[in-house]
Amino acid sequence: MDMLVEADGRLLPCAGGAVYNLTRALGLQGVGTLYLNPLSGDRFGQALKTALHRAHVSLAHPYPVHMPTSLAIVGLDEAGKASYSFYRDGVADRQVSCQILNAACSAHATLQIVATGCLALVPDDTTHYLPWLQAQRAAGKLVVVDANLRPAIVPDMAAYRQSVMAALRHAHVIKVSDDDLVTLGYGGNSPTNAACQLLADTSAHTLALTLGAQGAVLMTRNGQLWHAGETTPVNVADTVGAGDCFLAGMLVALLERPLTLSAILNNGTTLAESDVHHVLQTAVASATLCVTQTGCAPPTRTQVANRVGHLPATVVAQKVPDM
Repeated sequence: MDMLVEADGRLLPCAGGAVYNLTRALGLQGVGTLYLNPLSGDRFGQALKTALHRAHVSLAHPYPVHMPTSLAIVGLDEAGKASYSFYRDGVADRQVSCQILNAACSAHATLQIVATGCLALVPDDTTHYLPWLQAQRAAGKLVVVDANLRPAIVPDMAAYRQSVMAALRHAHVIKVSDDDLVTLGYGGNSPTNAACQLLADTSAHTLALTLGAQGAVLMTRNGQLWHAGETTPVNVADTVGAGDCFLAGMLVALLERPLTLSAILNNGTTLAESDVHHVLQTAVASATLCVTQTGCAPPTRTQVANRVGHLPATVVAQKVPDM
């Protein structure tokens, strides 16, 4: 549960958590989605469960566990950019194992994509998530990993970077922010150059780089690169959940373009220009609609489609920078 620090010091609870946000955003955009982590039976956990049900998300663990809900204290700067601190020892969402995750995925024959990231990538939880990602990739699922680093939660940054990189090396699709690249040690170049280097250091086919108000970049292993950005000013309430909604929009659009999805899964050579435009415009619109509201407020597919139809983000093909 995200606890937003208000101007008078009071805490405003908002349903949150990166993978939770992504899950709810996918459900609200019409994608059949399974949430793999258990929820607490406490008041916060029940609120999280209610929001998932309203988004038509299925629960791998329909019954609550007797652990508290994890909390994130969220501070906002003058531009609405969020910073986080966490309370997550002995919490409900960490009561998982590789075996439980794989069994839940195996029970759903139509599963196409598995996604994780952020707090699931801390070193203490690698024994759960890394073998699961490896097994899902071997089973033919498209593996998506959002780095979404939170350096405030770990005492050993070297171990944290190693854990995150290990997860990224299992991915077909990587999502990072410009801040993530710096935390991972790729901050010496421009964000685009740094992202190219990160992509080269993994086996992923596609990388999405978010740049805040400067938009986003999509690049592929074979050297394709596009930049997307809003064409009109955006009135930002805060940035909580923006990256999660961006990724949700991106995955929704990929599912609507099965040939592009297949090309990424099978390490195809090139992506069609029109498909990439659709993917990036949908992703940017999804993120934009989120940041205009307080907390993570994922839009519906209709809202995203309406924004793309009336105020589409510009998408420009660019030359891959020399490394």
